[in-house]
This record gives sequence, structure tokens and C-alpha cells, in this order.
Amino acid sequence: MHPEVAPVTAIAAAMQRELGDAPPVAIVLGSGLGGVVDRVSIRSQVPSSTLGLPQSTVSGHAGRLLVGTLGGTDVAVLSGRVHLYEGYSPSEVVRYVRALHRWGVKKLLLTCSAGGMTEGMTPGTLVVITDHINLQGCSPLTGPQWGPERFPDMGTAYNPAMRADLHAAAKSLGVSLSEGVYVAMMGPAYETPAEIGYARTIGGDLVGMSTVPEVLTAVEAGFTCAALSVVSNLAAGMSGEPLTHEEVSEIAGRVGSQVADLFEKVVQSWG
Repeated sequence: MHPEVAPVTAIAAAMQRELGDAPPVAIVLGSGLGGVVDRVSIRSQVPSSTLGLPQSTVSGHAGRLLVGTLGGTDVAVLSGRVHLYEGYSPSEVVRYVRALHRWGVKKLLLTCSAGGMTEGMTPGTLVVITDHINLQGCSPLTGPQWGPERFPDMGTAYNPAMRADLHAAAKSLGVSLSEGVYVAMMGPAYETPAEIGYARTIGGDLVGMSTVPEVLTAVEAGFTCAALSVVSNLAAGMSGEPLTHEEVSEIAGRVGSQVADLFEKVVQSWG
């Protein structure tokens, strides 16, 4: 038996006990995007610690799971995630993904803040992630087999239909939405200019420290999954200015209302 079965089963049972039946859609909020919660008509909420989930040590990650309605659709919203750079194992980082799936959620919409590396990826740009490059040096899928497939296909990890829905919702709202490839680094140090040059050379548009472990796990579990990134800063060596977490959170918060508008619109087609 996979060692994660017992903790995931316990967390999923706690979600059912504390929050009731699972909604069809779960949204995960990255750094600075907690304002999306303000648009949700909250029915109930619980601290992540009460569910047995690992706790974030990073500002901008509140650490709570709530259920309610957004755009008239039932949703679960996880405000705050944990990262590999905090010292958590890959299995701990993605434990919430496996628990959400076991609880009964069908669609997973991830968000993150990222550094922009290519033309047009300027601070404040909203980007639908089309693919990723994993440079974190690990995967949550190593070890005993968890899902039904030992070798899950990642060709459409970022679901084309969900991506099309995001673009359609953005167009109807007049919101500009780009597309790009996300490069995942371990962190917590920001990348060096040479690392950014390498990441651009191999095809990356965005760089960050999250999301990829969750997407790998979502595909393995059988989720329909998409991810939206907010470009919060220019990547290292591109602006001549030092990078700070405060800047990341400030830029993400600035476009939070656009993200909330977009999500409120798109989930109406996912209920």
C-alpha cells in the first residue's frame, strides 16, 4: 500500500465531515491572490491544520479551505499551499490534491505567481499555462504507485477544453489573456540571470517554484486540470532591479479583481 493512503484518506474524510459533499470545482490560490475569496459566497470554511494538511510558512498563503458559490457554481477554494522549498516532501506538497480527488472534486484550477522571461510577459500579465518544464529535481510520482497508471501521459496535462473555457471567459469580459510554458525551479532563492537564460533557451516563458508537483499529481489522479499564472515580476537579470516576495504579492494583488472576474465567469460552465 502507498504510504500516503492513510493520511490522504483521513484528510478527505475530514473535508467531508467539516465541509459536506465535495463541489465539482476546486481553485487553489497562489501568492497574493487571496482576494479571490472575497467573491465567494462562503458556506463554510476550516483551517488547513484542522484537516491535517501541512501548514505554509510563507506570507500570502492563508492556510484555509472553504466551500461556497462563485458565479452561482459550487466551488472549493484552497487559500494557501505549501512548497518544496519549505522543506516539505513532494508527497506532503501534493497531499491536498490527492485528498480533494478522494473527496470527490472533478476539476482543479491552479493559480500561481511567476517571473516573466519572454516578450510580452510583463508584470500584471495573466497567462494560461500550456505546458511545463520540471527543473525541481524531483517528482511526487516517484516511489510506490499511487494512481491507476504507473506512467501517466502528460501530453494534455493542462486540459485543452479548460484552457479554451478560460480564453472564452476572458474574451467575453475584455480581459487580456496570454499563454506560456512554465518552468518550475526548487527555490527559495530566486534564479540567477544565467539560469533564466537557460530556462528561456529550453522553451520557458514563465518561471516559478510551485504548480508542477500538483499538476503531475492531478493527472495521475484523474483530475481535469488547468493553471493560470500572474506575471508578478520580470525574471532575474531582465529589469536590473532586485527581486522581492513583497513585489510578487503586490503585483498579484493588483490584478486580483481581474482574476476574480475571470473565475466567476468561467466556473459557470463547469458546475
